[in-house]
Formats: sequence, structure tokens, C-alpha cells
Amino acid sequence: MRKKSDSNNSLIDIFGEVGIISLILLIFLCTIFAFFPEKSKIILEKLRFFLADNYGLYYAALGLGIFLCTIFIAFSKYGKIKLGKESDEKEYPSFIWGTMIFTSTMAADILFFSLCEWSLYYNEPYIQNLGSLQLWASTYPLFHWGPTVWGFYVILSVSFGFMVHVRNRKCQKFSEACRPIFKEKIDGICGRIIDLIAIFSLIAGTSTTFSLATPLLSKVISKFFYIQNTTIFTILILIIIAVIYTIAVLSGMKTISNLAKYSSYIFFLLIAYFLFAGGETVYILETGFSAIGNLAQNFILMSTWLDPLRETYFPQKWTIYYWSYWMVWCVATPFFIGKISKGRTIKDTILGIYMYGISGTFMSFIVMGNYGLSLQLNNKLDIVGIIAKTSDYSEAIIKIFDTLPFPNIALIILVLTMIMLYVTTFDALVMVASVYSYNMPDMEMEADKKNKIFWAIIFILFPIVLIFFKNSMYNLQSISIIAAFPIGIIIIFIIISFFKDAHKYLTEYDKRNIYFY
Repeated sequence: MRKKSDSNNSLIDIFGEVGIISLILLIFLCTIFAFFPEKSKIILEKLRFFLADNYGLYYAALGLGIFLCTIFIAFSKYGKIKLGKESDEKEYPSFIWGTMIFTSTMAADILFFSLCEWSLYYNEPYIQNLGSLQLWASTYPLFHWGPTVWGFYVILSVSFGFMVHVRNRKCQKFSEACRPIFKEKIDGICGRIIDLIAIFSLIAGTSTTFSLATPLLSKVISKFFYIQNTTIFTILILIIIAVIYTIAVLSGMKTISNLAKYSSYIFFLLIAYFLFAGGETVYILETGFSAIGNLAQNFILMSTWLDPLRETYFPQKWTIYYWSYWMVWCVATPFFIGKISKGRTIKDTILGIYMYGISGTFMSFIVMGNYGLSLQLNNKLDIVGIIAKTSDYSEAIIKIFDTLPFPNIALIILVLTMIMLYVTTFDALVMVASVYSYNMPDMEMEADKKNKIFWAIIFILFPIVLIFFKNSMYNLQSISIIAAFPIGIIIIFIIISFFKDAHKYLTEYDKRNIYFY
């Protein structure tokens, strides 16, 4: 790659207008959260309730609609389009490509939720009213991390891949993906608003991830080294992780691909430890098999149930949150996925993302989640009781590890897995965000190192504030739900733009009598 000289560059050249404005607004938000924490929480709660209660149909319809849309694209004429020239070969072998997709999208929060998500539903009236606690508490995690949420990644990855590799557009931004609709307006205030919304949505998603999972990591490390687990220590761990992923992203794509491969190996090792060393192998597999069958039978019902009478508020509290969380989290990574998918057809890209993404998440939730569920139902460990008494999910998760043989070894694997997933995920995010904001004429040009470091810092500022002021899970959910509302509208624009541009592309080729195989 050619590097642009950083001599005589202005701040706007290096960080971009979007980057500078994002920093100013982020500092403003951090100040508000820092000096007015209680009032901030009240405002967040009111906004979250208003959006989830009044616009739940918007989030639910968007999630289901996008999933169905991706299936249509895969098996339609659009699925035959190759991301690149007809002569282009796949840049990465399928396994490496799949691991890069999974590790760039799944940060350490997948381990946090895999271990405890079933317990979040355990006392929910809606789950209890459905009948079998074991069946539905193991099914809903698969639903909330399954085809619908992966659809957000799929549709954006395909749209961006088509934009970059087929249309050869130099600008890799959300606004550029909307150009077929807005045309030259994208170069003005319209495009800047779209890009600012996208960046803030991404910051909201990363903040939620860091704020939920990092306390678990710090608690485990403090236990090993007999260090008092304070908020400052948690923030220190976060900063160390940020330094690691910053060093990695400065090393380039080869380092990122290698990290993706090795982090997958460690992840598989942790899964195997739970599956074979915990003594619950048969229960885990049978419960997982039943949960997949239950999900397949009830997918449409679960996707469309919005509790109109508000008897339990379950979909507003959980399903809408997860759709929102994934919408804000998938702002940047699809650029990365689209870029590494060069040489594949759109159909192969769609089916590949679903295959690798769902396989990885289902494996994690079925094995680790059902292990904890078995402890609860067999009265070996009252995980729900620990959470209810202490409100400390990290403590409950550590108790789960204590039931395994050689628990310290298992915890070491957990720490390594979390750090590796953090690093690989945020490597991809920083790399994409730096190109996203960098003012450069050539899309093959590498962003300035100062720009990469700038975004590495941006991604940890807000999480530090949220962790320092100990925001609850409910408040963290609220941030995602609020940020997802405008980004959902932009995703709709991108989908319409893709169909418009792809149809035009196929029409051009039909006129030249070029056939797709």
C-alpha cells in the first residue's frame, strides 16, 4: 500500500471533518455523563421507553425484513454478481475468511452473554408463561444472536462490497453507499449528517460492549493476581487492551488475519473445555438440539411478537434491545467484511457470513450457556440467586467456572479469549473508521497512523466514562436503542441504493450480452 505523506497536513486532512466533529460531540457527551450522571440516566430511561414502547414495530419489522431481504438477494439474479472482476480470485481461503468475519464482529461480549444470558430470562414472566423454562431460556439466546441480527451484517457487507469492488468507488463511507438515491447531495450537508450518525452509532455499540464485558475480565485478572478489583483497575485493563489493539492495527492486515486465526483457536479451546470437561456433554448437546428445533418452528412468531397489551414488556426489554445493539454495532465492520470478500459472488458472501457467523454464536451459547443452565436446573449452583443477591454478573460467571475441573486453567483460557476477541474486533473497527474519516483520494491508500491512533482513543473514551460511573445494563441498553433509531433509516436508504445500483449494473451487462454463472 502507498502511504500518504503526513507532512504539511492539516488536522482536517488527517482526521477528517467527521472525526473532528465526532470528537467534539463525544467530549460533550462524556462531560454530561460525568457531571450529571443521575439526570443523564433519567433522560436515557425516558428516551428508551418512548422509542421501545412507541416504535417497537419499527425495530422488529426492520430486523425481520432485512433478514428476508438477504435471502431474496442470495437466490435472485443479484446473488450471481461477483464482488470484483470476473478474473478476480478469492483473497482469503474460506476458513481464514470465516474466522476474520467472526472475530471482527464478535467482541468479548459474546462470552459474557453466552455464560449468563439464559439467567436474564429465567425469572421473566413471559418465559415462565410459555411453559418449559429449560426450552425457552435456551432458545431465546439463539434467537437474539441468530439469523435476524446477522442479517444486518449481511446486507451492509454486500452493499459495501458491491460499492467498493464492483463500482470501484473511492470513498468508503455510509453516505457514499446512499449516493444512488441522493446523488450529488451526498457531497454536502446530507452526507455529513449520515456519516456523523453512523460514527455515533458505532461509538454507542462499542461503548456497550466494553462496558458490559470488561468488568468480567478485570474481575478474573484481579482474582489471579490478588489485586483489589476497583473501577480504576477495570479502566486500566481497558486502556491496556486499547494499546494492544492499536499496536496490532498499525501492523496491517496480515497481523489482523493472523490474530483472527489464533483467537478462533483459543475460542474453540474454551468451548471444548466446557463441553467435555464439565460433565454435562449429553445435556448440553440435547438441550441445544431442542433449542434449534424450537427456534426453527417458532422463528416467525418470535420475530413478530410485540406484546401489544404490554403484559410483560419482554420484547421491548430484550428483543428490541438486541436488534438495536446489533444495528449500532454493525456500522463499521461490514466495510471490513465487504473488503475481504473480493472475488466471491454475492450469494457466496451472504451464505458464508450466515454459516460462519451463526455457527460460531450458536456454538458459544449452546455449550457455555447450557452448561450454566444445567447447574441451575440440577441445583448444583444457584446462578440466578447469586445475580439477584449481588447484581454482579461477573461474580456469577466466575462461580460457574469454579464448578469446572482445574477452574484456574479455564479462567486463563477465558482471559486470553476475551483479550484476543477484543483485539481482533477493534483492529477491524479502527482500520475501517480511520479510512472512513480520512481525506484521501485513493481507496488503496493507507490512512495516516495518527488517524488510526485517534480512532483507537475515541473508541475507549465513552466506555471509560460509562464504567467509571457504573451505568447499569439497562442504561447501556438504552444507549443502543436510542442510537439505533436513526441508523435504521440510513440502512433502509443503503438497501434501496443497492437494489437501484445493482439493477443498473445488471442492465448494463445485459446490453453487452455478458452472462453470470
